Amino acid sequence: MSRSRSWKVITKLLFYLLVAVIIVYTVFPFYWALRSAITPTGELFSTPVSYWPSRPTLEHFRAIFSNDLFLRAILNSTIVAGSVTIISLAIGSLAAYALGRFKFRGRTPVMYIILSMTVFPQIAVLSALFQLVNFLHLFDTLGALILTYLIFTLPFTVWVLITFFRSMPQELEQAAYVDGATPFQTFRLVLLPLAAPGIVTSGLLAFIAAWNEFLYALSFIQTPQKRTITFALQAFTPENAATSNFAVPWGQIMAATLVVTLPLIVLTLIFQRRIIAGLTAGSIKG
Repeated sequence: MSRSRSWKVITKLLFYLLVAVIIVYTVFPFYWALRSAITPTGELFSTPVSYWPSRPTLEHFRAIFSNDLFLRAILNSTIVAGSVTIISLAIGSLAAYALGRFKFRGRTPVMYIILSMTVFPQIAVLSALFQLVNFLHLFDTLGALILTYLIFTLPFTVWVLITFFRSMPQELEQAAYVDGATPFQTFRLVLLPLAAPGIVTSGLLAFIAAWNEFLYALSFIQTPQKRTITFALQAFTPENAATSNFAVPWGQIMAATLVVTLPLIVLTLIFQRRIIAGLTAGSIKG
């Protein structure tokens, strides 16, 4: 009996130790970014290492918010990520409704073609997308980013929402038709509100993907005023540092990192229940 209790205690200790390690591994980068962002430049690399600044400062935040290119990049990222999210949800919800509620010849191949679009890594299709962007005369425009991001966010949106539309009983549509509703009215007024967890989940993940993307922004944008937020982080270089032309402005980089990450954290915290509901339903229904 005592051996059994000892084993349970050891198991619990190992479990809590694993949880602690995961928490430290996850939270420490954000803590260190915050610590560096509020540490004066002269103390960033002082020894012994200080885990909290003796004189916290906001000088790095003032520096990044006085940088016009950084502020413009925030606006560009908001435009691109917002457009990608809206278009993904508008087209994806209609496509998911058709694929999830109607039976027609070729439906299954179409679904697998859509799914196959998520298989290829970004770098594998970069050359083809570069040719497409040039052909459409979209190079060095925000439209190039919106178009290329949709190639990856739209298939995911469709697949998540198909699950929701499939799980809804046919009686909902039949009752709406009896009341004189058209198919589009049935979709907009009856089924779409019921798919809200899936819409929030896919929309937020599409926004995060577009907000964080770097490779295509680097490949398709040249003008500094058209950079997105992740691409603009490289603007904080020794050449434009406030203190030296040779020192990398790590304090400004960390402050900018926190500013970039904060909107995503806030959105995730606000919609966390719907995200969990959407991912859970998407994994067990169908």
